[in-house]
Amino acid sequence: MTGGFNPADLNRTDNRRLKRYREMLAFYSGRQWSGRPGRNEKRLTFNYARVVVDKLTSYLMSGLSLHPSAGAGDEAKEYIEDAGRALKRVYRDNDLEILDYETEVDTAILGDGCYKITWDNRLKKVRVSAPDVQGVFAWWRGDDTSRVRKVAARYPLEEDEVRRLYPGIPVNNEAVLVEVWTGESFELFVNQTRVEEKPNPYGFIPFVIFPNLKEAKSFWGKSDMEALVEPQTELNRALSQLGHILELSGNPVCVLENVERAEGISVNPGAVWTLPEDARAYLLDLLGGGGVDLHLGYIELLYRALHDTAESPRAAFGGTTRDLSGVALEVELQPLLHKVWRKRLIRTAVYRKRAEMAFKLMDMFTGTGYGGLDIDVDWRPVLPRDYSRAVGDEEKLVQSGIHSRRRAMNNLGLDDEEGEFERWLGERRAIMGMNREMNVKK
Repeated sequence: MTGGFNPADLNRTDNRRLKRYREMLAFYSGRQWSGRPGRNEKRLTFNYARVVVDKLTSYLMSGLSLHPSAGAGDEAKEYIEDAGRALKRVYRDNDLEILDYETEVDTAILGDGCYKITWDNRLKKVRVSAPDVQGVFAWWRGDDTSRVRKVAARYPLEEDEVRRLYPGIPVNNEAVLVEVWTGESFELFVNQTRVEEKPNPYGFIPFVIFPNLKEAKSFWGKSDMEALVEPQTELNRALSQLGHILELSGNPVCVLENVERAEGISVNPGAVWTLPEDARAYLLDLLGGGGVDLHLGYIELLYRALHDTAESPRAAFGGTTRDLSGVALEVELQPLLHKVWRKRLIRTAVYRKRAEMAFKLMDMFTGTGYGGLDIDVDWRPVLPRDYSRAVGDEEKLVQSGIHSRRRAMNNLGLDDEEGEFERWLGERRAIMGMNREMNVKK
């Protein structure tokens, strides 16, 4: 057991990490100015950081597919197909397409993500959830961050639910639950009172904790927002300043020289002023001397810096002024493609591990025996493709024997290449049978 664990210790654990989470989440939500605004201060917020995160996540998650394949053994084809259907049921039952996208947005903001994979005894199904990583704590073995030895998950639960699940536990409005998992044990605390302690029913820690992007020698990851905070903040300030100047120019300031008193003088249509002999009156021109162009040039530099630090070229937002396609578009989007590639390296291991845990739970509670299968994770290309050209290329590769029809179907983005291949075989047999019948009649 994990004797000696005190849930109150979590209040003093990973404070810097949790503070960073709160700051990044606030910035993403649009709270990008510090302090109180000064008198007549204009504060504009152009939340470009949020747009970048959402756009990058869309590129990342396009065309994800998982399917089991045979490992070292010679499993029957029907067995692998049955495992594939079981994996699809897990995706459907848990709405994983939506959950994965939401989790990826959250991971890009905070810098870390988490999945929890458990067995629902009532529904007899695998349950996949995405706990708030702000309530997740992890400990690992020595200097090997890949070997997690303990995970604690803290989350609130409403009063009615606590009274139903844990009668007799004093609670007021809301309770805080803490789950503590090791490979050998499980503990549950409600408001710092241990209500359950038993051996781990799964034999493994049912959490997959992963970084958004890896930081060297660190278990926790790096947020996409960190690189955007400074250019985004300065862009807001520069645009607000320009907006204030244009606002003042639309409501001109009257300057009076050599005038002791200005009572009764107002800038109104048809107003008549009587000024002393040496006095002079004029409207202050805030836009003269090319001042606005300086502001616009600086804003353009900030805009470019934001794109560069986000590794998201303007072309990724459909803003290219040139007609680019093929290799030219790929070169234009190289920074974005490299960042998506780095993320997909991490996510491939995450989704594979999650699927393996799901198979282990099925084996444990239903006796399916899927645990020996490998999990293939496929990603479709990020860039739009010339489909006609891609089909022609695959046709040549198949005819020359370089790769199979199944491989061609997979490269073209078909989700069910096995089923499609079977349908093609069926059509081929039917056509050959019809040709033989016609030859016999002749």
